[in-house]
Amino acid sequence: MCGDGSTMLILVTGGAGSGKSAYAEELAAELAEKDGGPLVYLATMLRGSGEAEARIAKHRKDRAGKGFRTIERALDLGGLTVPVDATVLLEDLGNLLGNEMFFPEGNGPKAVLDGIRHVKEHSRNIITVGNEVFSDGQVYGKTTEEYRRELAMIQRTLAEQADRAVEVICGCPNILK
Repeated sequence: MCGDGSTMLILVTGGAGSGKSAYAEELAAELAEKDGGPLVYLATMLRGSGEAEARIAKHRKDRAGKGFRTIERALDLGGLTVPVDATVLLEDLGNLLGNEMFFPEGNGPKAVLDGIRHVKEHSRNIITVGNEVFSDGQVYGKTTEEYRRELAMIQRTLAEQADRAVEVICGCPNILK
């Protein structure tokens, strides 16, 4: 928790396989131990495909025994209830944005920031995990470029609002703010 009693917001970002999830999990556990309260893992990946199920199983295995209570919520974070004294790890922004943008039940990109604001207002700490998907030099179609622009805007907004912003590169955290 911040010194003024407000909720701490942290953005952790990095490329695929960078170690950002492991870093965010360690950070969340440290904060929960320091501040007390439950440790909540807010999983945003939609179940269904074999690849999704394999990633979910890997993440569950990676955080086994670390004290996380998992809440699966792929859409509408604004309707979520978390313990007021919880440290929440939201994994991840890319999945949440894709769900809100591309599924019929989604409410668009604005729902992502609104939902994070809601969780922030109802928890002790929130750590959001983002994705570095902007430096591959590829040219994508209109829909993918719109997704990337929205993800950049969300992560830029969170970085501005965050108490701490960290980019993880090859397992090494680079504190940006």
